[in-house]
Amino acid sequence: MLIKPLNQCSILVTPTSFAKYDKHYIPMLENSVNRVSYNRSGKPFSERDLIPLVAGIDGFIAGLDDITSNVIKTARNLKVISRYGVGVDRVDLKAAKKASIFVTNTPGANSVSVAELTIGLAISAARNIPEANARTKNGTWPRFSGVSLSGKTFGIIGLGSIGKEVAKRLSCFNVKILAYDINFDAGFASQYGIVYADTDRIFTSSDFILLHIPVLKDTVNIINKNSLEKMKQGAILINTARGELVDEDALYESLRSGHLRAAALDTFKEEPPNPQNKLLTLPQVIAVPHMGAATDDASNEMTRISIEECLAVLRGEMPKHAVTGPGL
Repeated sequence: MLIKPLNQCSILVTPTSFAKYDKHYIPMLENSVNRVSYNRSGKPFSERDLIPLVAGIDGFIAGLDDITSNVIKTARNLKVISRYGVGVDRVDLKAAKKASIFVTNTPGANSVSVAELTIGLAISAARNIPEANARTKNGTWPRFSGVSLSGKTFGIIGLGSIGKEVAKRLSCFNVKILAYDINFDAGFASQYGIVYADTDRIFTSSDFILLHIPVLKDTVNIINKNSLEKMKQGAILINTARGELVDEDALYESLRSGHLRAAALDTFKEEPPNPQNKLLTLPQVIAVPHMGAATDDASNEMTRISIEECLAVLRGEMPKHAVTGPGL
């Protein structure tokens, strides 16, 4: 792979919170290369948005953009797609590998922030906090019957870096923790009193089901009519992973019927969700705008690592966090 001098390279930066909390990363990047272009739209780019922007770039620090095979074909000089975050489901990895483009990510950078939001959503859903707040501000004085976390069973689907941070925090709440992961860490589980369970047991036994898995062929719509019917009456679903994991129509019906008590969703299949999305009409649904990683610490770490990975490849070095690329 022919590498041009770093000071002749052009980089496209699209994450909307890039260097938001620590501005020194901007001159650090700009002083390293010839040109840096930014996303000023305030939202992730579609394929149509990206195609006119990528033709001459060498590096791409990418947010939640649709990086399709057509985008990759257009980006003839591109050497690296450095994802600002962990998920790479919106990158056509096969097309990137075929084009000898490295795809990297920032594992662990946002784990604590997403875990904190997960715990906050669980408490909010259990205690009806958003609805109680809204109704109190509207002049009523409602009486809600909430659910205590203590003594309940939490089922974590995905015990990776985020799932582990969630489990650490839950261990302080006097709860039972079941967890599933394809690469289950038995040592960590033993340390925090976590019991291994397959997804069926998690569905049937948990009072709270927490999703912390990537979007794969086998995980799309893992929450569906069948799995929802297996869940306990009054269970609460928390999704701070990806919207594609949930069949939204099936979830709506389960909530509307009263089978599930509540759901808290940081992600949707369509983002932002269509205002006509039926889930948004239910008071027992907490909807937040994919903000799990939107904290100062997470932003700083994702900024730092995504810059380091991008510049490493452009210097001809092997990145530390390659998901795919030449020779991989």
